[in-house]
Amino acid sequence: MANKGPAYGMSRDVQSKIEKKYDDELEDRLVEWIVAQCGSSVGRPDRGRLGFQVWLKNGIVLSRLVNSLYPDGSKPVKIPDSPPTMVFKQMEQIAQFLKAAEDYGVVKTDIFQTVDLFEAKDMAAVQRTLVALGSLAVTKNDGNYHGDPNWFMKKAQEHKREFTESQLKEGKNVIGLQMGSNKGASQAGMSYGRPRQIIS
Repeated sequence: MANKGPAYGMSRDVQSKIEKKYDDELEDRLVEWIVAQCGSSVGRPDRGRLGFQVWLKNGIVLSRLVNSLYPDGSKPVKIPDSPPTMVFKQMEQIAQFLKAAEDYGVVKTDIFQTVDLFEAKDMAAVQRTLVALGSLAVTKNDGNYHGDPNWFMKKAQEHKREFTESQLKEGKNVIGLQMGSNKGASQAGMSYGRPRQIIS
């Protein structure tokens, strides 16, 4: 915001550590994905953390991105005809993106706060959210993802197993290896501590 002065001391150190987490190579990959997913009409940002922040700041690019992951006819975020210019409208647009990303399956711990993007407080958190969204889109493999599938890691998927009653009963008769063995075990020869000293 306009009234925020320079940071000194510990808050400056903390902010500098947060800024070091930002990954320029990841930024390039995310820009490529967003352009492939939404089309060239979204444009491209200036290189660097601040250019990336300015590109996403009004929430329109993010809203188009999350809408492109859904089939036609079921778009979760309403996009205004002209980009919002008022601060609270821009922040509202970002909040709608965050809600849609969570509904899509991004876990709360991977979702950035609105101020992280709007005030460029933690652009690395914004990158984490976009990576989580991309990973989910690749994993779902529903035909709505565009771009190189190798840009994101696939999330682990559930591999449910079904066992019959007889298989479950057989399993009760097996002693697991973690139970160990008591064959030949005794406490012979074991001593704990020093023997008691009797002083007269």
